[in-house]
Amino acid sequence: MRLEYSYRTERFGAVRISPLQRVVEIDGSAADNEVERVQGDGSTRVVGRDTLRGIERDMVIVVPCMNEPRRVIEGVLAGIPHDCLIVLVSNSDRTPVDRYDIELRSLEEYCRLANRPALAVHQRDPGVGAAMKAAGMPEIVDESEGGVRRGKGEAMILAMALAAMSGRRYIGYVDADNYVPGSVHEYCKVYAAGLALADSPYSMVRIAWDSKPKVRDGRLFFSKRGRTSEVTNDFLNRLLAEYSGFGTDAIVTGNAGEHALSLELGLRMRMAGGFAVEPFQFVELFEQFGGVLPDASPVPPEVGVPMLQIGTCNPHFHDNKGDEHVQSMRFQALNVLYHSPVCPPSLRTEILDFLILQGALEPGQEPLRERVYPPVGTLALDRLYDVLAGEATSFRQFGHKVTAVTPRTVVPIERGVVHDTVRETSVLA
Repeated sequence: MRLEYSYRTERFGAVRISPLQRVVEIDGSAADNEVERVQGDGSTRVVGRDTLRGIERDMVIVVPCMNEPRRVIEGVLAGIPHDCLIVLVSNSDRTPVDRYDIELRSLEEYCRLANRPALAVHQRDPGVGAAMKAAGMPEIVDESEGGVRRGKGEAMILAMALAAMSGRRYIGYVDADNYVPGSVHEYCKVYAAGLALADSPYSMVRIAWDSKPKVRDGRLFFSKRGRTSEVTNDFLNRLLAEYSGFGTDAIVTGNAGEHALSLELGLRMRMAGGFAVEPFQFVELFEQFGGVLPDASPVPPEVGVPMLQIGTCNPHFHDNKGDEHVQSMRFQALNVLYHSPVCPPSLRTEILDFLILQGALEPGQEPLRERVYPPVGTLALDRLYDVLAGEATSFRQFGHKVTAVTPRTVVPIERGVVHDTVRETSVLA
């Protein structure tokens, strides 16, 4: 894969935000050699096929799913590279039709035909709630029903815990409402290429789709900007400008549902619930590695926390979820930014003015505080697996089965008590 390359970055402490890099060639037609795994001239970089495949073998691809059509889910699965481990986390209806059962049958058939493993779980399963509580995250459990709380962020947290048990090193997320399997495939290749370029144990890759097509007056219109992202990006860039003193438009992926990161980074990060999860990743990185707060986590300057933003060739075809969905995503993004200790008073005032103008708040009100959960790295994964296997009726393993677990030491995390040992699966790695 050949990508544009830029030497310029925006800095927020140890966080290095690269400007948008576009895919030049999906298949860069380059083979690895014994010297370099990333090659190129001054304007592009080519990541070789062997390097891409090596990262894919070490990557979990998560598909958060909620009442998507069966054929759409099957297309998403078909687009995920063969060497990636699939994890499907569902919040689909169980009655009057058990849509999760439909998803399981599709996943099982796909794994049989493609000869590959996968994990699946339903976040509303009381056994899953019991597992998360036993592992040390009771706040994610809906006590009225027993399962994990509804919300995309909650699904992503659960998925990261499963990925941590797999023994793999990277995790990527792909929304289940994507109608084009080829774009899913490109996203996953971009993840692998970006992680190779980042070359850091603490790295993140965020997708900026080429366009989001919509039907207008009987024809397709390829919109370049999302209604949610343009608001989120604007306020995140204002935050950068407040600290640097220079205006910027570097951040273009504030609501990127398609993103990947190293688990070494992901296990250290708190995560927000609901649709606040993606923009909160910026807030968390700025708080933890920005060097602004007194309890910021130290990162060796030669390593840093690179965040790559990569523009794809494929457009992003998906369902139109409506204006209410868009507004909810906007407001949740601004809520987490407003309440962050790195948000200066002047920017808080601007956020309040915007929310009042949009009718989300009355004068004198403050934005809601979104749920923020502790890092997945603080969980006791051995307890999580034991309760999942014993009590979670929705937990399924296709292809290879987990046959053994071995202890390993978790690197200490600054923001919370970490269990000294967890158990990792040996055959899904």
